Amino acid sequence: MKILHTADWHIGKKLHKHYLYEDFDLFINWLIKLIIEQEIEAILISGDIFDLANPSAEARKQYYRALLQLRKTNCQLIITGGNHDSPSMLDAPKEILNELNVTVIGGMPSKVEECLIPLQNKKGENELIVAAIPFLRDSDLRSIDEEVVYENRIEAIRKGIEATFTKAAKTSKDLYPKLPVLAMGHLYAAGIESSDSERDIQIGNQAAFQASQFGTEFSYVALGHIHKPQRVNAQIPTFYSGSPLPLSFSERKDEKRLLLIDTENGFEPKSIAVPSFRKLIRISGSIAEIQQKLFSLESQGSLTNLIEVELKEVNYDAHLIAQLDDLVTNFEKANFEIVKHRATFKNQLRESGKLFESHQHLEDLKPLEVFQKLLSQHSYAEEVKEKVNLAFQELLEEVNSGN
Repeated sequence: MKILHTADWHIGKKLHKHYLYEDFDLFINWLIKLIIEQEIEAILISGDIFDLANPSAEARKQYYRALLQLRKTNCQLIITGGNHDSPSMLDAPKEILNELNVTVIGGMPSKVEECLIPLQNKKGENELIVAAIPFLRDSDLRSIDEEVVYENRIEAIRKGIEATFTKAAKTSKDLYPKLPVLAMGHLYAAGIESSDSERDIQIGNQAAFQASQFGTEFSYVALGHIHKPQRVNAQIPTFYSGSPLPLSFSERKDEKRLLLIDTENGFEPKSIAVPSFRKLIRISGSIAEIQQKLFSLESQGSLTNLIEVELKEVNYDAHLIAQLDDLVTNFEKANFEIVKHRATFKNQLRESGKLFESHQHLEDLKPLEVFQKLLSQHSYAEEVKEKVNLAFQELLEEVNSGN
């Protein structure tokens, strides 16, 4: 049986005010072709279906449209909720989606048996069991073992997660003793690399779950939440598939992928690279270096490539900031768009209140003294400083004269 593991679709994601709807449509079109070519029989989507708990109408439409497209492949879908998702919103249409061969577990059910989903092969026989465990919230973790009291909340979270997966494994073996079990989870496991687009969960990820706590009863653990694809060091095959699309500039160098499990060959997955539909590009350096790098860009992908620009200089110079703004405003190149720019200086300007000795107070100083102290931090030529100084004095005279 062939099973695809994916996660973190984040439908409705906006990157610097730039929606990624087109990217997701292209991904789904590519995914459908892959399912048909590889004869995939099931897809596991391990949480964070949406980017927001209350997704926009457009994001919801895209979700349902994708499910209808995937239904035509006769592929069984199992979807679990993530920390970005609203359990009630995902669960609301679950009865209708069941008719489309789509199983949704938005929030943890009161009975763990409801998380156990049999997958059938082409003969209509149960081939294996999926323990579809969604993101576990505090209320879920408290209810799993109410009689035990832990010293602190973080320890309670770790033990609650472990108890949930242990109970799912045991119940699976009790109900389906001869079938292998795959687990789905949406959590932060210890020893992984994350990106800046991942929202901290469970006390800022301090409650990192040790992968060894999954035990040895599962044949494979399909994880979501971390967008960088990677294997987790555990006794059993345990993987983050990562997000299929780059969701932040920190992910621009990640190879996005899906994981394909062919049970005839065991439970070690094969990595399938997702094509890049647009590039996220980060450019930094001096004004001249930035200009050169922008000029030499070559178009990649079918969508507009997005650029972050960072000016890096040693000394603060307002002229350089103005030049950067002009460069960004006037930048025009087909299939490229600058979506963010900033300037950083090694020798940062100090606040005016920190320019003077501790015994001096701003209110006791004359405006011209403060201005000249600030001006001294700039690397302007002397003739420029004289002109700026003169202009300030003229303005000061106007203010003092009441004109």
